[in-house]
Amino acid sequence: MGIPKRIRNYQGRFALVDGVPFTLPVATENSPALMAAFLCDYEKAAKLMPGNELYPVKYFNGKAIFMVTVINYLHTNIGKYIEYSMALACTRGAKPAPRILPALFMKYYHTGQYILDLPVSSEISVKGGKGIWGMPKHKANLDFTITDTQVSAQYELDGEFAFRIEIDKPPKCNFPLKVGTVNYSHFRNMLMASNIYFDTKAGIKLGKKASGRLFIGNHSRTAFMRDLGIESNPLFTAFMPNANGILDDHFECWFMTYKDKPDKVTPEGFESVINLGLNEDWLPAPNITDYEKFKI
Repeated sequence: MGIPKRIRNYQGRFALVDGVPFTLPVATENSPALMAAFLCDYEKAAKLMPGNELYPVKYFNGKAIFMVTVINYLHTNIGKYIEYSMALACTRGAKPAPRILPALFMKYYHTGQYILDLPVSSEISVKGGKGIWGMPKHKANLDFTITDTQVSAQYELDGEFAFRIEIDKPPKCNFPLKVGTVNYSHFRNMLMASNIYFDTKAGIKLGKKASGRLFIGNHSRTAFMRDLGIESNPLFTAFMPNANGILDDHFECWFMTYKDKPDKVTPEGFESVINLGLNEDWLPAPNITDYEKFKI
């Protein structure tokens, strides 16, 4: 999925949406990121898909794919912040896609990921990401740590451990990665879709060579993920020391439809962002150390 020409055409122009000013395009440069995928139960993953258009991607063995992506945005249009995504690989269409093909024909199957939770570091990121693109952002205690042997990220909220991902640091990060993907989310009781494009070099480990650890706490925002039957060994891991990305200005949304008239509106709507400001301050870094008991 290449970067649309219209994005290149408005390079250096400006936008102002809901009080959030942007220099276009909305982009990041030289920001470290980690990614990991784990197999999980397909039927349980399917029950988390909203509406009747999204379906989990099905792997060779019939399993679904749970995705974790954490980006330490060091240079963006709205300052520095960490973005911590927990999602399910998915397709959009009238019926589930065949196994594996969505990875090869991403545009045809509208392959992307349905975001289950998306904590970030700053208020302005919540206001822009949720209010404009419909992403389920909320502010939380986050970190992104790189050592000689490991890359990790921890997520806490309200003084409670929520989530941690660790991957073994690859010895080299020289695999060229140019990829575009679709992020699906549920906001204002509509299905929202936004595109992001990455141009980076990565260190990737596949199959038995992939090594990572997942820890899921009891916080209400993440505890349900423990019921997905996520496997302990990752399908793949990736580390990008200097990722460059562009968030598309174009997004889509569709009404959620139901067989019967719904009696309540879910999930959050504009009331959750309308009074937010443009604060770039972070909450304190995570400090819980007894997360080992939550290992998957």
